[in-house]
Amino acid sequence: MSARWPERPATPTARALSQTYKGVLKVSLLLVATYVVAQALSGFLPAAGYRDLLGLSNRTAVWIVAELHLMFAAFVLGVPIFALITEVVGVATKDRRYDDLAREFTKLLAMAYTLTAVLGCTLLVLFVVLYPKFTAYMHGLFKPTWALYLTLIFAEVIFAYLYWYTWDHLQGARKRWHIALGVMVNLWGTALLFIADAWVTFMMSPAGIDEAGNLTSLWAAVANLTWMPINIHRLLANVAFGGAIAAAYAAFRFLAARDDAERARFDWMGYVGSFIAIGAFIPLPFAGYWLGREIYQFSEQMGVSMMGGGFSWLWILQAMLIGSLFFAANVYLWLGMGRIPGAERYTKFQVPMMLILTLGFLVWATPRSIIATGSEMVAMGGSHHPFLGLFGVMAAKNTAVNVMILTTFFSFMLYRRGNRVAVVPWAAAGKAVQALAIAAAAVVVVGYGVYSYYVPSIVRIGYSVYQVTAVLAAMVVFVAIDIPLLKGAREIGPIAWGRIPARAQYALVFLAVTFTWLMGLMGYIRSGIRQHWHVYGRVADESANAYTMTHGDATLIVSGIVVAFFLLVAAVFFMAMREERKA
Repeated sequence: MSARWPERPATPTARALSQTYKGVLKVSLLLVATYVVAQALSGFLPAAGYRDLLGLSNRTAVWIVAELHLMFAAFVLGVPIFALITEVVGVATKDRRYDDLAREFTKLLAMAYTLTAVLGCTLLVLFVVLYPKFTAYMHGLFKPTWALYLTLIFAEVIFAYLYWYTWDHLQGARKRWHIALGVMVNLWGTALLFIADAWVTFMMSPAGIDEAGNLTSLWAAVANLTWMPINIHRLLANVAFGGAIAAAYAAFRFLAARDDAERARFDWMGYVGSFIAIGAFIPLPFAGYWLGREIYQFSEQMGVSMMGGGFSWLWILQAMLIGSLFFAANVYLWLGMGRIPGAERYTKFQVPMMLILTLGFLVWATPRSIIATGSEMVAMGGSHHPFLGLFGVMAAKNTAVNVMILTTFFSFMLYRRGNRVAVVPWAAAGKAVQALAIAAAAVVVVGYGVYSYYVPSIVRIGYSVYQVTAVLAAMVVFVAIDIPLLKGAREIGPIAWGRIPARAQYALVFLAVTFTWLMGLMGYIRSGIRQHWHVYGRVADESANAYTMTHGDATLIVSGIVVAFFLLVAAVFFMAMREERKA
């Protein structure tokens, strides 16, 4: 019997490179399969400008797959951002828990990549098969960006796999190299987002083409009027969405935990996920204002259709969803104060803050025009209620949402200092300046809101900028003071992680579900305001499905997409738990 040399165990570097190679191979095979299937179907099916899919309208088929792909893409773009932030915090504080938490987040990311890629390839096939003429037009227009997009996909896959599989190896003195890998993952992911946004926003606010639709400037087509606003809006939304999904995962694990140590671990994970989600969510409406303003600037008709036409009632739904998010975020923070020694000092603020949030929610959700019978309109003197109609205009709604943002920020800051007492000699003066900053912002917001009723609409629109600036300035001043204020603060007692009511975990799940539903709704509004245009004002949608859906049908489709997304997310959670048990 011949002797055999014992096999040498693979080095960490070799293992990481092997897994990265497998990841690149997997993506390559997916892309090749996508190309083969798309070409085969295009050659087999009769030539046509539009096709349907097995009785399902082309628009609905593309809508479902596109929205699912965007939701998973938001997750796999958002998670690396806060995983990197958490990892850097762990290095700065020398707290191993942050590194473990970043790894837990990234584990979810690794399993969601495959689903994102499969959905993206399916979407591309559907575009080629169901919208061949329009897809060919967009491909010809943006041909250089497609090549760049494919290159960036491979770059992100390579760095993402290396980031995950070198985690144990790149520790200690080598940690900076692991953080550098995380930075590269986020750079490539953000670049992918920006390129995809160029295609989407060109359809909404076209530029760089002549009257016949021929390209005159690729850069003008990319950097169109709504490109940068939607880049910032989606970047913030992706971070908030990723944080909310990670917090929901932690909530699920908390509820399924069998001992106090496990509950403490996932309570802390849920807190960090919600911290990141709420932190990114607070400035999100400001980015939305910017996007809305650019839409109005590009086409007043599109802006009016969006806010005052057939889509106006969907904004009432949006207000209810975002208002619910504010409520859920604050309730989670207030319930979390129960595990923080010393936080009882701030419970006196909870009732006033709840009243402010409730009033803001009621104003924000009040419609301008009320659905009423003829006799009711006669009694009111028109379609607008003589009193409640005052709260249906944007002047009132901008004021309400800014006050709600300010209130949630204040609640967040109280939570942050729950078990700490400032000991710096200027503590009293610092707190007074913080209180003054919040009060001044509130006065500016409400003052401009009231004064808006007495000026023309063109002037009124500009006031929203002053309101946003006041709120942002107050936040910056508050945080700039708070960081040195709490440096070396006396700790009343350690946070009792795991000792939080179970209903707080349901608030985290509610945040994730509501975020997802809101993403689906706003995606429909953004796409729907183009009405019967592929490219607004330039390339018409000549298919049989080029009509505006009823709100009932649209919201049912959005709801179905949300259910499908969470079923897939549940599968990702299950796989993550199974891998953990194997380890």
